[in-house]
Amino acid sequence: MSLARTSSLAPRPSGWAWALTGACIGALMALLMHWPAQWLGSSLSQFTKGQVQLQETQGSVWQGSAKLVLTGGEGSRDAMALPGRIEWQLSFSPQGLGLPILNLQLLAPCCMAQPARVQINAQLGKATWHLKMNDHRSQWPAHLLSGLGAPWNTLQPEGNLNLVTEQLQLDVQPGQTVMQGRMVLTAENMSSKLSTLRPMGTYQVSLGKLGHAGNDTAVASPPALALSTLSGSLLLSGQGQWQSNRLQFRGEATAVPEHAAALSNLLNIIGRRQGARSLLSLG
Repeated sequence: MSLARTSSLAPRPSGWAWALTGACIGALMALLMHWPAQWLGSSLSQFTKGQVQLQETQGSVWQGSAKLVLTGGEGSRDAMALPGRIEWQLSFSPQGLGLPILNLQLLAPCCMAQPARVQINAQLGKATWHLKMNDHRSQWPAHLLSGLGAPWNTLQPEGNLNLVTEQLQLDVQPGQTVMQGRMVLTAENMSSKLSTLRPMGTYQVSLGKLGHAGNDTAVASPPALALSTLSGSLLLSGQGQWQSNRLQFRGEATAVPEHAAALSNLLNIIGRRQGARSLLSLG
């Protein structure tokens, strides 16, 4: 009897307490749902050290738009904006007992016929990020790279950058990145203010399994990069691979004999000159 009497006398939340709790939860949800897009722009700028910026943001973190601007970083006067605006949508999908999957849909009307869709899954216990992207095609103006500062502001490239992804998946872990699928960037009809030769050529950068055909995308491996010349008078080639989440690349640039004089200044700038060749090195 005493236990029952004690339980019946225990304080219960009043109607005001329930109302206050509900109001707090509602206010928190409203804050999250209307989190301003400016916060996303500030986070992206901080993560990229100011080189990728979202300006004139509109909407919220979850659905908004902005101008995409590339810069040379803090203190740089170089900046180049993508024509028009980019639009995004963010949402979460439940995943059993694990963290929810973040879904990103990104559209740049100037450069994409269809949105790019990315799924990001974090495994905090293993400090691993898993990224999966839909098969996608887009075309970007090469002059946008001039906004990144040196050496792009000196080269001032012109042309089209055609990007294609196929079955692309990335697992990013401490000290290691593993990739499945491939990404191909074709730099079409490229030219530079450093040469009177227009265009200089068309080039392809493939990120995937080095030395394998394009349809071999099923096996995960550390990302490898290959640079090749598809056509033109400036000949570029090279190979690289990610080691400890850093790219190590070695390549060379040469010119066909009949256009060696027109490309000499460019060869002096893009790498270390060794006779007729210019040696390319990164990492």
